[in-house]
Amino acid sequence: MAVGASVSRFRYFGDLDKEKLEDKDLAKTLLIVLDVPNIARVDIANFNDFGEVIKIDHHPYEDKMGDIEWVDESASSTCQMIIELIFATRLCLNTEIAKCLFLGVVSDSDRFLLSYTTSKTFGLIKELIDRTNLDFVKLYPLLYERPLDEIRFHGYISQNLNVTTNGLAYIRLDNKIIKEYNVDLATASNMINDFNFIKEVLVWIFITYDDRTGIFKINIRSRGPVINELASKYGGGGHKYASGVRTEISEDIDKLIIELDKLCEEYKK
Repeated sequence: MAVGASVSRFRYFGDLDKEKLEDKDLAKTLLIVLDVPNIARVDIANFNDFGEVIKIDHHPYEDKMGDIEWVDESASSTCQMIIELIFATRLCLNTEIAKCLFLGVVSDSDRFLLSYTTSKTFGLIKELIDRTNLDFVKLYPLLYERPLDEIRFHGYISQNLNVTTNGLAYIRLDNKIIKEYNVDLATASNMINDFNFIKEVLVWIFITYDDRTGIFKINIRSRGPVINELASKYGGGGHKYASGVRTEISEDIDKLIIELDKLCEEYKK
């Protein structure tokens, strides 16, 4: 692994959500993009005006973003890659940084359950704990403790999943349901991995709608069929078994459901 750049000519502006940059400043600004495979998912204006871009990502490669790109599809998470980068360089590491990186690996690997968790993942985590004396047990409530409203919302999803004979499960969560359970649109996305290991289900999708932007967000997970190629067909993408789609076209949802159901049927054969 070799990642490096001469960045002394760039200025640091901190959080771009809090600081408004003028176009003339962007040519002197370094943008570091993490955990994003394509430019469309980078939530920032004037992407092409930045002086230099560094990308670190573990998704299948899609768009070229800059001269310095480190993409490792074998990594469990981008946080795993950041840990590796810290150990290979003189970048700072303290307990607070270690906490964030540990939680990032745990959440993105679904508690080390997903297939791209490797012995390298465990080796880096062990070294992270050893170097910082990290009390990782105390961190889990930050990920898994939930208010009662979310537990009840989880129950609603369980009760209302549509499951086809081919093993596709799907649910549409409209704003009325979101408000009724006093949750937000991100709640369903955060829960989707909870529905792994259902015997009758191979692929499952959660569909939400943001009425502020007019965009449908579709989260897709799989226990066998490769789904990212189909997600890319509808303008999305991701991993083989964990992908997503954003679309303004409601008809695309029906088409995607039909194609995913056929994918499950073919996989079972």
